[in-house]
Amino acid sequence: MPKNFELTQNYPNPFNSSSKIKFTIPIVGEGLALPERVTLKVFDILANEVSTLVDEEKPVGSYEVTFHTENKNLQLTSGVYIYRLQINDRTFSKKMLLLP
Repeated sequence: MPKNFELTQNYPNPFNSSSKIKFTIPIVGEGLALPERVTLKVFDILANEVSTLVDEEKPVGSYEVTFHTENKNLQLTSGVYIYRLQINDRTFSKKMLLLP
């Protein structure tokens, strides 16, 4: 069982059409393995929300999510994007680079 929160760097980075993001939800407190409220969102460099990848309760464990830029609703340009993981009151962020 994981013991630390973790948000890894997306892979590949820079990326073109898709990139994988991994994160870990650990046991908290006295060995509690209760589901945690998790959101994983992508923002452009101006802090505009681009996509919500996860928005649900998840149990302790390790997860991998794929961010696809081919979505017809997304009109993304090349540049830096921020992905932010929020688990209850904890927040983690990293940068990723989209290339044409």
